Amino acid sequence: MTALRRIHSWFPLLQRPCTHSGQRAASTTCRTLLTSHHTAAVIYCHQHWLRAVSTLQSRAFALSTRTFKSTDDLKGGQQHFDSTLEDDEGEDFIEDSEVEELFQQQVPTGIEGHHRVFIVHPDVKWGSRKQYLTTAELMMAEAEGLVNTLDNWRVVDKIILSTKTPEKKRIFGKGNFQSLTEKIRRTAGITAVFVNVERLSPLSERELEEAWAVKVFDRYSVVLHIFRCNARTKEAKLQISLAEIPLLRSRLKNEIANLDQQGGGARYIGGSGETLMEVQQRLLKEREMKIRSALEKLRKKRNLLRSQRKHKEFPIVSVLGYTNCGKTTLIKVLTGDSGLQPRNQLFATLDVTVHAGQLPSRMTVLYVDTIGFLSQLPHQLIDSFSATLEDIKHSDLLIHVRDISHPETVNQKVNVLSVLKNLQIPDRLMSSMIEVHNKIDLVDNYQSAEPNTLPISALEERGLDVLKKAVEEEIVNSTGKQILNLKVDLSTPQLSWLYKEAAVQDVHVNADEGSAVVKVIISTAAYGRYKKLFTGR
Repeated sequence: MTALRRIHSWFPLLQRPCTHSGQRAASTTCRTLLTSHHTAAVIYCHQHWLRAVSTLQSRAFALSTRTFKSTDDLKGGQQHFDSTLEDDEGEDFIEDSEVEELFQQQVPTGIEGHHRVFIVHPDVKWGSRKQYLTTAELMMAEAEGLVNTLDNWRVVDKIILSTKTPEKKRIFGKGNFQSLTEKIRRTAGITAVFVNVERLSPLSERELEEAWAVKVFDRYSVVLHIFRCNARTKEAKLQISLAEIPLLRSRLKNEIANLDQQGGGARYIGGSGETLMEVQQRLLKEREMKIRSALEKLRKKRNLLRSQRKHKEFPIVSVLGYTNCGKTTLIKVLTGDSGLQPRNQLFATLDVTVHAGQLPSRMTVLYVDTIGFLSQLPHQLIDSFSATLEDIKHSDLLIHVRDISHPETVNQKVNVLSVLKNLQIPDRLMSSMIEVHNKIDLVDNYQSAEPNTLPISALEERGLDVLKKAVEEEIVNSTGKQILNLKVDLSTPQLSWLYKEAAVQDVHVNADEGSAVVKVIISTAAYGRYKKLFTGR
């Protein structure tokens, strides 16, 4: 009966009008009787719910576009870019209520609310799953950090347990698993166990929950829940909804397995020729396709936005790094954007935001704040956020920020570079990437042992002048901008045009001739326009 009640909860999460022979049966109030020996349950498909979902289906999905508003800054013409998502009038769009409905309908069961968590870290002794660049203690500390990020979660106990068989259903050998189970059962008040592995298979999750009699989570589900708690925009909510599909499939397999034990899981639904498992899998697939379609439209919007930036010839600098390394703080001090509010929290940034700043040459660049990376995240999660992470590929320069005070800073660097490799970042960006060692204020007398790195403290604004000069040098190289000395006639608008379209470095005025020699950094396209306007060439 418990399994059937859980299956019943899936219908309002997933149900929509059927697309083939089951449509007539699903479109009216139906009653399906599943029996196993003396067990019977009734699943109702409510007609009013189907009408609501049909209405939702009929609305066109569309995506908002990021708009940038530029205004002159009183302190030197710096441009400010508002990176909020706006609905594009005149085109199909998805309403806030629709995104919210999708977002709230797909919450994996059992993870919301208050939890008293027991953390289990499997310490793999050898093989492909052994971690060589870190220690079990440091990985446990990161797991605790993940739990503590959630307001209503609290760690009540933890254990590091060695294993030689991480691929088995119960992860540990018989003796270790028995002692672990006894410890969990003896610990009062536990509502969940967090097994600090990348992903648990549906079978493993089911076995562990049956053995420990509480909910069991892996890194994938915990990180996704953190994402869900921090999601603010339509884009983030859609991407999280897509990333949750694998979790919902796992839950479905476990619920159907419980139902099969009662003899009801293989029964056909309403004469449609589909079993309950097949119906739920199809509904999940249809919902996944709907979200992917929406995200594809978002990708096209992003491409349009990037082309608009390129047209305006603003160089784009993506700032990336491990979660909580100080990216947002660095961008705030580089741009002076008071609207940025950095938080000492994992995954505080889930959306790409763009902020304009000026280099020493007065050249305006756009700094892109990206989502933070984390170790042991499945490709499925990275893929779900590909629309967001794709912006990195189209940058003119990458800045890799490292928290040099963190005990796992080397391992974090390896994980970031691994994600960039999986994203197939162009070699030109990887070779020119600037590596920044942040938070040197937390390390006594810090001296970098690694070549070609820049030590800074974003919080104390130390080392920023050197960083800005390095960014400027790389931008000039990567964008093909030219440094020219141009003679201008001061009786014409040449000088004001150069201030608007290029980065003016120096002006030497010859009052007798009414002219000036202007040193500028200018793009090839802008120089072509200059010659056409003022020299007739």
